[in-house]
Amino acid sequence: MSAALYVDALDLGAGAVLVCAVTTLWRRDLRANVSLLATQGVALGAVAGVQAARTGDAGLAVVAVLVLAAKGIAIPKLLSAVVRRDPRSRETAPLVNVPASLVAAGMLVVVAFLASSRLTALLPGSTARLAPLGLATVLVGFLVLVIRRKAVSQIIGLLLVDNGIALVAFVLTAGVPLVVELGASLDVLLVVVVLRLLAARMHTRFGPVDPDQLRELHD
Repeated sequence: MSAALYVDALDLGAGAVLVCAVTTLWRRDLRANVSLLATQGVALGAVAGVQAARTGDAGLAVVAVLVLAAKGIAIPKLLSAVVRRDPRSRETAPLVNVPASLVAAGMLVVVAFLASSRLTALLPGSTARLAPLGLATVLVGFLVLVIRRKAVSQIIGLLLVDNGIALVAFVLTAGVPLVVELGASLDVLLVVVVLRLLAARMHTRFGPVDPDQLRELHD
């Protein structure tokens, strides 16, 4: 793989990770957001795959396959099963409306670039300059966690944070150790599996339930 193709492929993959995160704020349909999460997982796996192809690192190639399988296929499939059980699979009343959330996301992207500019300038290699995209994805994920009310939306926000952290690790260290990535992916997968089982059980007994209804029960 030539150097120019390598840089272009990394730029495309890292950019797609951030674009998918920001687009999640634009869409209120949970099915669409799950599809965006799957696309982001594929893009993240592609970033690791491109680095593996460039360096010839077999361990990194395994990490790329693992990320693609877990974040691009398995986790979105489990979330899709949860969404299909909820006939009201939309964010009808987020804490912040779509235009304001997009403006906030743009500000977070700027903050991410300003906060990490000095750090990336000190690091060698052409991939370090993509670290702000990962940091911006983390911040957007936290924003989704704060302003969205549906349980699925909040777990998507958590996954966006995890994907952003993974992107930063890939571009700053040319991949993470296989054991670390395996542990992180299994932890996230376990969270989604528990959510899937809990949502199915609650849907069977009580019908569709969102976090606001649960807070009303507590009150």
